[in-house]
Amino acid sequence: MKVRSLEMQPDETQNYCYVLTDDASKKSWVIDPAFPKWVLADVEKLNKSGDIDLAAIVNTHHHWDHSGGNEDFKQSFSKLPIIAGKDSPDVTKTPAHGEQLTLGDNLKITALHTPCHTQDSICYFVEDTKTGERAVFTGDTLFIAGCGRFFEGTPEEMNVALNDILAKLPDDTVVYPGHEYTKSNVKFVKTILPNNEAVNKLDHFCQNNKITTGVFTIGDEKKHNPFMMVNDPAVEEVCGSTDPVKVMEVLRERKNKL
Repeated sequence: MKVRSLEMQPDETQNYCYVLTDDASKKSWVIDPAFPKWVLADVEKLNKSGDIDLAAIVNTHHHWDHSGGNEDFKQSFSKLPIIAGKDSPDVTKTPAHGEQLTLGDNLKITALHTPCHTQDSICYFVEDTKTGERAVFTGDTLFIAGCGRFFEGTPEEMNVALNDILAKLPDDTVVYPGHEYTKSNVKFVKTILPNNEAVNKLDHFCQNNKITTGVFTIGDEKKHNPFMMVNDPAVEEVCGSTDPVKVMEVLRERKNKL
C-alpha cells in the first residue's frame, strides 16, 4: 500500500487529498480532491506516467472542501466511478455500511458509515492483504486529537462513530484525516488532559513537524484524543459526567468555544 498525501489550501482550510495505491497493480483511488487547481495536474501526471492507474474518485462526505473537485475530475477521468455518500455531487456509487470493496490485487476496503459531521460521512478502512498494513481515511469525522463539528448530527452519533466503530479497528491502523488541525487540537486537549504523557508527546511532535497525517494510529488516538477517551476517569471528571454521550457533548461544546 502506498498513500500519497497532497496538501491543499495550506494557508486556509489545510485540507488533504490522498492518492491510495495498490503496490502490485498501481490501481488507485483519489480521495477528497476538492481543489483541482492544487491536485488535478499532479494526479493526471501520476496517471500518465504509469505511477498510478486511477480507478475511482472518492469522497468522505459532501462538504464542498471535500467533494468540490468531482466535476473537474469527472471531466478528466470521465469513465471512472465517483464513490461517495448520497449527497456528494455526481456520485455514481454509495457503498453500504460494512460493504467491502477491492482495489487492485491486494487492497481490501471496508466502507464505514459514520454519520454526525454530515449524515453521509463515510470512513474507508483499508487492509493490505500482502503486507498487513492498515489505514483509515476519516474525512472530518476523526482528526488527530480531535473530531469534526456535529453539523448534521448528535453527540450520540459521534460517540458511536468514534467509540463503537473506529475504536474497534486494529490499534495499528494509521489515521489519515481530512484536515491538518492537530496543533490547534492539542491546544484544546491540554486544557482537558494537562498531565497526560501521550498528549505531551503529541504536542512535542507538533512543535517540530508541520504534517501529522499518516503518522498516528487508532491506538494512539485512544491515548491522546479525549473524544475517544469518553470513559477515561480524568476526562469524565473534567466534563462532570460518567455518561459517555454527555461527555462527548461537553467536549464538543468546549472545543467550539476555544
